[in-house]
Amino acid sequence: MASSLSTWLRYVTTKVVYSFSLYQKTHGRVDAKCFDTIVKTILVGKVTFLHQNKAEEVAPTIGTEAGTFLVRRIPYADPTNVFVGDLVVLKDPMNSDKYLVRRLAAIEGHEMASTDKKDEPFVLEDNECWVLADNEDSKPKDSYDSRSFGPVTLSDIVGRAIYCLKNDVDHGPVNNSDLSAIVDSPVLAVELDVDELKKNNRQ
Repeated sequence: MASSLSTWLRYVTTKVVYSFSLYQKTHGRVDAKCFDTIVKTILVGKVTFLHQNKAEEVAPTIGTEAGTFLVRRIPYADPTNVFVGDLVVLKDPMNSDKYLVRRLAAIEGHEMASTDKKDEPFVLEDNECWVLADNEDSKPKDSYDSRSFGPVTLSDIVGRAIYCLKNDVDHGPVNNSDLSAIVDSPVLAVELDVDELKKNNRQ
């Protein structure tokens, strides 16, 4: 019972922080008018959404066929809430109406060096990150990731994949950074609905 109560308290804290961040992102500031909206979000809103993925770039995680991710929403992605090793959902830099699922390989301040000696090393600037396809078998030129479209902004990240369903019998938590696994555990415990994932995966 103690651990269950602890999980719920951590979950409610997560929703409070999420609600304030979402309101600030939407309205530009947190003011007296935000209280009702934030309370409503805390009481009935979710901090996750479902994302179906069909690309082979994350084949080791989700398989070569379509699968569904449970994604934790992140209103403001920065080095304090997304970490190297996380599987993130971000806006496609070539088409902002679409989303990609990629592994966060480096964030602002990291020096990037190419295996091609002709390429000069460079440092990722503020709010920049480097994302890679999870499929290590794919060749760099065939992978639709930072090796083809370059750095992306952290602010293009909309969430972190925390659970993956490949099919009705093959599903489980996503392998993310240790810190993310800790902070996401109460969200996973409260908002995971495997039946809903299965239903979405069949659509």
